[in-house]
Amino acid sequence: MDVDELRSFLAVAEELHFRRAAEKLHVAQPPLSRTIKQLERELGTVLFERSTRSVKLTASGEALVGPAKEVLAAVRRAEAAVRAADGGEVGLVRIAFAGVSTHRLVARLARVVRSQRPGIQLELSSQNFAQPAMKRLVQGDTDLALGRWDVIPADVSAEVVMRDSLVVALPATHSLAAARRAAIAQFADECFVSLPPHEGAVLPDRLRLLAHTKGFVADVVQVAPDTQTALALVSAEVGCHLTLASVAQNVTDPHVVFVALDETTPDVDLRVAWRREDANPALHAVLSVVSGFGDDVAGS
Repeated sequence: MDVDELRSFLAVAEELHFRRAAEKLHVAQPPLSRTIKQLERELGTVLFERSTRSVKLTASGEALVGPAKEVLAAVRRAEAAVRAADGGEVGLVRIAFAGVSTHRLVARLARVVRSQRPGIQLELSSQNFAQPAMKRLVQGDTDLALGRWDVIPADVSAEVVMRDSLVVALPATHSLAAARRAAIAQFADECFVSLPPHEGAVLPDRLRLLAHTKGFVADVVQVAPDTQTALALVSAEVGCHLTLASVAQNVTDPHVVFVALDETTPDVDLRVAWRREDANPALHAVLSVVSGFGDDVAGS
């Protein structure tokens, strides 16, 4: 018993006339009659009482009508589900993101996807730093990664979703707290709180690079495990902290102020990354949403 047989059966059951049923199915009457006979042989029963003047359902035929409709409805649901998946309307997309500066964008992404693509489920995973997020992506443990990387693996594609810039977080009591901008040389004698200088860590690298260009080595008096801790240490006047303009937008501590830097370095823009060969339609639907955020600029 297959779907075409059930579809033919229901057409005859509804019309109780083989010619009209054939016209409804856009087939010739003889093949339709053969299909019904084949179905009856498979079921071992007679489904219709036929005469020269009428066609009636037998008790077996009556019993088959409901289940046949359920099967065809299930087939239509299955076809719709496949079309939705192919069109990126449903599916699961795993997203790994790193750092305080990504939180607002991730929240915005979740809101837009829920509104525009309600059939897509987002599985969110927060990382302290960008490099672990990239590692998860390369290993296939996530579908999208949001972070800042100076090096992108060969089999990974990436694009900027938010422009960003460097700022220095200062205690509100600092002599430069009222300044809108400052030069890195003005911090040559300051104590710094830094994030761990692990491989691929963008901010420790930029601090080292900026100091080197002005002929000094930043005095790192404390290494913090994450940005929140680093800013808490700044608030406690342990030292200054080189961070991002997008981080400043998410901080409400009145004891911490942010001063933009005059100097430029290799960019610190936020990127979205994905495996180049990943053909998941839901992933590309989410990417199209993220790409729409590409004109965002932090700290401008």
